[in-house]
Amino acid sequence: MKEIVVISGKGGTGKTSITAALASLAKESCVVVDCDVDAADMHLLLQPDFAHKEDFYSGLLAHIDEEACRNCGRCADVCRFDAIRFEKGRYVIDELSCEGCGYCEKVCRPKAISMNERLAGAWFHSSTKYGSDMIHAKLGIGAENSGKLVAKVKKEGKAIALEKNKALMIVDGSPGIGCPVVSSLSGANFVLLVTEPTLSGLHDLKRVYEVVKKFRIKAGCIINKADLNPKVCEEIEAFLREESILHVKNIPYTKAFTQAMVEAKTISEYSDVPLKKLLEESFETIKNTLGV
Repeated sequence: MKEIVVISGKGGTGKTSITAALASLAKESCVVVDCDVDAADMHLLLQPDFAHKEDFYSGLLAHIDEEACRNCGRCADVCRFDAIRFEKGRYVIDELSCEGCGYCEKVCRPKAISMNERLAGAWFHSSTKYGSDMIHAKLGIGAENSGKLVAKVKKEGKAIALEKNKALMIVDGSPGIGCPVVSSLSGANFVLLVTEPTLSGLHDLKRVYEVVKKFRIKAGCIINKADLNPKVCEEIEAFLREESILHVKNIPYTKAFTQAMVEAKTISEYSDVPLKKLLEESFETIKNTLGV
């Protein structure tokens, strides 16, 4: 089983659309994993059935036992996050503000405060409209530790891929270079970088590739909207040559990207034949590189 992780240094490059297109081309031969848990949206294109759901717990959250609480206010006095408020004659926890530090529990003399596991989100095992397994997740509002949820999603995806003897695991990573991206890259065989010919696109491509190099993973790059700025596109191509990054394909700007999203379709099933051919060729280049 080979693992392909698709990432971008910035948002808006077409990363998720390209990942979904690759997944649609692979069909049942792959397991799809959406690691962009902070802003999960690949389900809009692959239309999974959300057949199996499990809650994800991470971090701690303070809880006040109303019967044991004496309303002394010591907890509110020491809370540096203003997460404990006095409302309607009692102290209550603001869950969004609580950082789970546990200081309030330490100073509570009647032991009315306990630190419990925080419900941080949920992950799902689904079947997509293409018949492939999909592991995806949703991080709760204001929840932290998205890197841990990414690790959980990847672990479940890999287990299913190995159990069902799938040839590929296709992972949609988060944009940027933060903890979720680092977690997405762990165990990958190939990283597909998706960028665009803008100054910020080039800058963030260089930045995210510095992270990829730390993992010593073979990388390729798709330049999306390549014809919008030929000068910057040439600079990106020069960077790819300099770093020995596989130049997978240049994809010209087309409204089909947006229209396909509006119609809840992947690029490969949309009616734009030239665009579909470019994605098919890109997928073949990646598979040949991996020996799949």
